Amino acid sequence: MIELDGVPELVDPVMVAAFEGWNDAGDAASTAVAHLDREWKGEVFAALDAEDYYDFQVNRPTVFLEGGARKITWPTTRLSVVRIGGDKPRDLVLVRGIEPSMRWRSFCNEILGFAHELGVEMVVVLGALLGDTPHTRPVPVSGVTSDPDLARTMDLEETRYEGPTGIVGILQEACTHAGVPAVSLWAAVPHYVSQPPNPKATLALLNRLEDLIGLRIPLGELAEDARAWQLGVDQLAAEDSEVAEYVQTLEEARDTAELPEASGEAIAREFERYLRRRDPGPGAGPGGHATESGDGSYLRDTSSGRTRPPKPTRPDTGPGPGPVSGTGSGPARGTGSGPGPGPTPGEAPGEAPKDTPKDAPGDASADSPQDPPDDAPGDSSEDSSED
Repeated sequence: MIELDGVPELVDPVMVAAFEGWNDAGDAASTAVAHLDREWKGEVFAALDAEDYYDFQVNRPTVFLEGGARKITWPTTRLSVVRIGGDKPRDLVLVRGIEPSMRWRSFCNEILGFAHELGVEMVVVLGALLGDTPHTRPVPVSGVTSDPDLARTMDLEETRYEGPTGIVGILQEACTHAGVPAVSLWAAVPHYVSQPPNPKATLALLNRLEDLIGLRIPLGELAEDARAWQLGVDQLAAEDSEVAEYVQTLEEARDTAELPEASGEAIAREFERYLRRRDPGPGAGPGGHATESGDGSYLRDTSSGRTRPPKPTRPDTGPGPGPVSGTGSGPARGTGSGPGPGPTPGEAPGEAPKDTPKDAPGDASADSPQDPPDDAPGDSSEDSSED
């Protein structure tokens, strides 16, 4: 039984979750939730028992010194709550962690247990995939759900994906079976510059989340980081004629496919965001309160799963782009693992995996057996890094 005596009653709470690993190209999704937690000063109130869900030979604990004493940080998933004031207050429950290595149904059971006890009205899971999208264009963000009524009322795509999935897909399906409305938002990251961080994709996810839940999200320096990231990739791509030519090909394909998007609906959507940012909007409320974790009671199971692939190596510098490689014929290649070309956010309720299929052009990694779904939904929303 989960007891949350230390957490006050929340106002219209929405749970926002993201997991590092298979579903997190460029670390865009996990960075988005970390940004929400930092800007709204969320406080952790629960952490899942790492011993139950993680293979420590894959996700190793880290040792650090604090006041001369050695301490260990274990890989896990933590929950925090942020209280947002203003004229229309709405609280958020943030879930941030690593895709579990085993017992996925029990893992979702615990998350749903907290959602039930806190009165969560909707779960939004963020993900990011690698695809054939040029870095010079707005980041495609697709909102998908397996609930046909929710798809109709919230202008989302109804997923038709069939194939391998990750924890984002499992959690969304668990929510659906438990009667909790659930949505996945997917950002497409250029596969030829896959190294984290990718502030432009993070910004696009936050903009789409802002539209979905009706909250103004403080962006801090994220917009400037996104501009700096794009400028850095521009410079790297310009140094290789083959890369520049490939990017131009992606731009032409994207522009041709999206001519209908230059519509009144798309313009109205951007104008509404502009007006929201001119208004004061709700202020940042105080953070949540700490409490103890417990057990859920929705989807008990003791089955185990495979471990996630290793994360791409982080660059040593800040928000700048990772290297762009393109010495051979064809497109440039990122060194991180990720899905093949083609923005396939329609994997929701599953994820767009971060491992690239063997037949994906322009990416040397080939440690994943799956191909992007053929019936992925179209791009339901496109958010730019610049307001």
